[in-house]
Amino acid sequence: MTKRLLIQLSVIAITSIAAFLQQLKAQPSKQLSLEEAKNAALTNNKSLQLASLDEAIAVANYQQSAAIYLPQINFSYTGISTNNPLNAFGFKLQQKQIGLSDFNPDLLNHPSATSDFTTKLSIQQSLINMDAVFMRKAAAKQKEIYQFKSKRTIDYTSFEVEKTYLQLQLAYKALKVSEEALATIQSVLTNTKNHFNQGLVQKSDVLNVQVQNASIENNITQAKDNIGNLSDYLSALMGQPLGTNYTIEENLATQLSLIDTVIKKRADFIAMKKAVEANNLLIKSSKMSYLPKLNAFGSYQLNDASMLGFGANGYMAGLQVSWDIFKGFSTKHTIASQTLERDKIALQLSQLQEQSNVEINKTKRAINEASVAIAKHQLAITQATEALRILENRYQQGLVSTTDIMMATTQRSQQQFELAQSIFQQQISVAYLHFLTSSVN
Repeated sequence: MTKRLLIQLSVIAITSIAAFLQQLKAQPSKQLSLEEAKNAALTNNKSLQLASLDEAIAVANYQQSAAIYLPQINFSYTGISTNNPLNAFGFKLQQKQIGLSDFNPDLLNHPSATSDFTTKLSIQQSLINMDAVFMRKAAAKQKEIYQFKSKRTIDYTSFEVEKTYLQLQLAYKALKVSEEALATIQSVLTNTKNHFNQGLVQKSDVLNVQVQNASIENNITQAKDNIGNLSDYLSALMGQPLGTNYTIEENLATQLSLIDTVIKKRADFIAMKKAVEANNLLIKSSKMSYLPKLNAFGSYQLNDASMLGFGANGYMAGLQVSWDIFKGFSTKHTIASQTLERDKIALQLSQLQEQSNVEINKTKRAINEASVAIAKHQLAITQATEALRILENRYQQGLVSTTDIMMATTQRSQQQFELAQSIFQQQISVAYLHFLTSSVN
């Protein structure tokens, strides 16, 4: 018996110390509505910022592909000195300085060091390059893909904020239930001590109530810790500094009649459809690489034996038709790989749509179950509250035991918490259903 008393007293002491330490590390609080939390997340969330960067990269890649319609212009200035017979004669010829003496075999075979300074402007223009045209169209699809991915990231972030907010709401309800239970059990403890002093109950009754009191205080500590953890996660979602406890709206309206349970134009579905279209364009681009390409080119240059001299000039212009006859089956296998990639994305889209329909049906059932549970728990709370009131009156008269009053208190608290859980389940299911069926405006 002595050992049991020591254990019970130790539990009480440890719980009291934990509660004291919790008060020491209490965080500042701030009122926050769900709408404010969502707006802050949509402005500062890191995942959304990364999605925006991916979208900007896709836009830049698309703009880069415009090079197929624009000329490529190059300017160069080159200085060379050589005694190579062929190059030395060619330099003089480009400089238009060839005389009869330059045909002397001895000078042709053994020229002295010859310098050439060339100023050159060259232009290249693609005229027909069908594989690049379809590659540009595929880049345009990639840009659209990342736009819809960004939209889906916004949907997910909004849902994650709402889910965390509802979890925080549940944590506050758990705290409220525990604090109400603590007030009741402390009243019971006072009465039990009075009865003990009058010799009406035993010391074990007082200790049992004290243990129950310590257990409830421990629940309060855990609820406060949970509030702190959820507040920190909510701060991270909103891109805010950690360390603030948020106080939230106690009752959020759940409009069950406005729920749309049909998937229409969901952003991630559209993104995957665009990915299939992009792969089709890549396949066409690869097939078009079998066709010849037509390019125009031209150059204008100045040659002189002296630096910064611009004595002789000349130009060159033309058209070039190029045709890759055989590339070792690389194009064939590239097309095969791209086709498989397209089929894979199409299958993933079909799988995702089926999974989403399963989730929708499951979530609808969860909403109905939560609605039934809410009604049952509300009735149970009314009954448990009345039962506790009757037992408290009888306890004042010494007609029921301490155990009976503690069991009634625990039963009411359990029903109150289960009601809060059912409301949370209904609200989170509605939010998830909105996420599953959200469409692009």
